[in-house]
Amino acid sequence: MFISRNHLFKQGEEETLIHCFFHMATSKLLLTFAICRLIVTVGLTLDPTELLLLGVDGQLSVDPSDVETASLDFGLLTRAAPPLAVLHPASAQDIAQLIKAAYGSDFGFTVSARGHGHSINGQAQTANGVVVQMSGSKRGSGRKPPQPRVWPREKYVDVWGGELWIDVLRSSLEYGLAPKSWTDYLYLSVGGTLSNAGISGQAFNHGPQISNVHELDVVTGKGELLTCSEEQNSELFHAVLGGLGQFGIITRARISLEPAPQRVRWIRVLYSNFSAFTRDQEYLISLHGEAGSQKFDYVEGFVIADEGLINNWRSSFFSPRNPVKISSLEPNGGVLYCLEITKNYLESTASTIDKEVESLLKRLDFIPATVFTTDLLYVDFLDRVHKAELKLRSKGLWEVPHPWLNLFVPKSKIGDFDKGVFKGILGNKTSGPILIYPMNKHK
Repeated sequence: MFISRNHLFKQGEEETLIHCFFHMATSKLLLTFAICRLIVTVGLTLDPTELLLLGVDGQLSVDPSDVETASLDFGLLTRAAPPLAVLHPASAQDIAQLIKAAYGSDFGFTVSARGHGHSINGQAQTANGVVVQMSGSKRGSGRKPPQPRVWPREKYVDVWGGELWIDVLRSSLEYGLAPKSWTDYLYLSVGGTLSNAGISGQAFNHGPQISNVHELDVVTGKGELLTCSEEQNSELFHAVLGGLGQFGIITRARISLEPAPQRVRWIRVLYSNFSAFTRDQEYLISLHGEAGSQKFDYVEGFVIADEGLINNWRSSFFSPRNPVKISSLEPNGGVLYCLEITKNYLESTASTIDKEVESLLKRLDFIPATVFTTDLLYVDFLDRVHKAELKLRSKGLWEVPHPWLNLFVPKSKIGDFDKGVFKGILGNKTSGPILIYPMNKHK
């Protein structure tokens, strides 16, 4: 699984983040038929009887719709030859047995893990192999992967690698807790984002998601199921986190939790001067070591290269009844920059939130009278992109190609990048979101 957001980053002392299912416990005749197909096609050295003894409790599907889904991804930029089969595992042992079989084959066959299918360039696809569908479960499939288990006293949660972050949030909130670091979109798998980094507006404070993991269970390329952490199998631990799936499949992650806020003050302010915009972003992330009342909890931003962008899916924050006219703000080079920040709070501390926000905003150099704020539930803020997704789906605008690019741009070159790309190459020729925000390197 590969997660990609349209982020632009800079780097320096700080960085900116620019139907035929075969249940193993049921019809052995049908299962043997499916396995024989694998043997004939990929040269598997085991016979059907031996495969039946592997102890796989999940489902092996050769259903055309299942295979078709596994040959596509969110990017819709590439289409691989379809896999031979799709495994819906019930446990980490299922995955280990499959990979052992592949590793022990004379000719070998490919195995690829797929989460929610949000890869961009076919990273989770495998032609003439087996796709392990980590996320989602099939009706009537019998055994399923374990549900999230929250440890309230220790403040962590154990989750299946294919669990979606939205479900991790829901499970942890039952105990008044939540993960510390997020991605902007929560309908991604835990194993998928941890195989990349998992970056969003909280990363300046807590680091990316991979910096908030206590322990992993990983199936290696030999089919070994290993537990790893800073203290145990540490080399594997650090290789897998951010390793793009090249060192194993994450089947369990122990994620750090913190007390969850109840509400969020969501603020957007506009800039016409890029230097002022980046300077303020860098200042805000420098406060990460301060007390909670003296810093924002989330710092992002985006580029507005034409007036249409301000009302696109990423900018739906602004009310259509009160449109923001870019021409009236005298943008420099026809481009505006929006700083997006939040302050988390509890109902019991709502009386102090105005004063805290005002104290932080008065230190910033944004365009006067361009402060836009809204208050909402913490869950609604974290799940904001999904709501926009539903709107796009209703209009048939979601299942389209998604070219996506992530860059880390050195701090020393970010000004040149603005002139050459935002004000040069792009001009007003783009309607997609361009996110740009700072990162602390040491996080």
